Amino acid sequence: MKILIIQTGGTIDKDYPKLTKGYAFEISEPAIQRIFESINPAFEFEILPLLQKDSLDINEEDRDSIREACENTNINKILITHGTDTMIETALKLNVIEKKAIIITGAMRPERFSNSDAAFNIGVAVGALNVLEEGVYVAMNGNIYPCEKVKRDEQTGQFIGK
Repeated sequence: MKILIIQTGGTIDKDYPKLTKGYAFEISEPAIQRIFESINPAFEFEILPLLQKDSLDINEEDRDSIREACENTNINKILITHGTDTMIETALKLNVIEKKAIIITGAMRPERFSNSDAAFNIGVAVGALNVLEEGVYVAMNGNIYPCEKVKRDEQTGQFIGK
């Protein structure tokens, strides 16, 4: 199996500021690269750093670029790292793509944090890509949801089925 990983930014890729007296996090190198280096995966992967944006800043033009990247690859297993605030909107935009399994995941806390959920969410997503043949899914909080059957609980921030 070969997986195309598309980095779009979001909390999962946030890092401490490189400037002194900085207060805002910066989106840096793909967190998934560090995660995969630590586990030595038994599958091939290719990382495409497409965007480095907070998901609140992702617009329709960005979603079109993500869709084009998914459509234009010959790899049929795709994992997209994305900010959690608008990942459902992006997933729905990709739901027209056929004959590919696409999973969008992210993290509630940056991968750089010791209590991050990033590695767990990526692990769940990769496991699901092993068995899914087609469709667009969201992988968060230990679950895989078809993109049209997921919502975010406004009280807990968790992703749940609808």
